[in-house]
Amino acid sequence: QVLLVESGGGLVQAGGPLRLSCATSGLTFSGYTMGWFRQAPGKEREFVAAIAWGVERTDYAQSVKGRFTISRDNAKITVYLQMNSLKSEDTAVYYCAAGYKSAWNYWGQGTQVAVSS
Repeated sequence: QVLLVESGGGLVQAGGPLRLSCATSGLTFSGYTMGWFRQAPGKEREFVAAIAWGVERTDYAQSVKGRFTISRDNAKITVYLQMNSLKSEDTAVYYCAAGYKSAWNYWGQGTQVAVSS
């Protein structure tokens, strides 16, 4: 059974940092692209960031580029999202996902991030 478990969410003041973690189990970590998505109240789930296996190529949504950094620790089979300079519009439930061959196959349950202005 594949499990993705997010942690690190919470309430933070605007301008502050927060780091999310996604621990995986039951997943052959190698070969999977890992990603972060978010869903704000009343909005569609949207892509935030992704990191590929091997070449460690990263991609970011324009709205977070320069503020968020995605990274992965292959030994700990964990992926991180370092979020800096947080804005109220970053408030959302953040989801971790694992993808292979252009499909996002597995999802976590999400962790809430609330940014107060």
